[in-house]
Amino acid sequence: MTTFDDRENAFENKYAHDAEMQFKAEARRNKLLGLWAAELLGKSGSEADDYAKEVVKSDFEEAGDEDVYRKVSGDLGDKADEATIRAQMASLMVEAKRQLMANE
Repeated sequence: MTTFDDRENAFENKYAHDAEMQFKAEARRNKLLGLWAAELLGKSGSEADDYAKEVVKSDFEEAGDEDVYRKVSGDLGDKADEATIRAQMASLMVEAKRQLMANE
């Protein structure tokens, strides 16, 4: 195998790893967002966990974050505005990535 082939394989492996980590980070962020929203909705325990799972599942409706935003926004109603939800999503993405890095 040539050096070029080795480099190509390394880049492909890194791309696959990065894509997997991004998927895991988004799923973790969505779970954390679901737990946050569940608290605002007065849910706790298994009810909050079940709601967080619903939020994670909502991410599979379409590409991007809009499906998750719509789910949480629709459920929260006037309990949180768009800016608050989007800020929470951004903040929780940072936290999700931090948690994944700590587990690696």
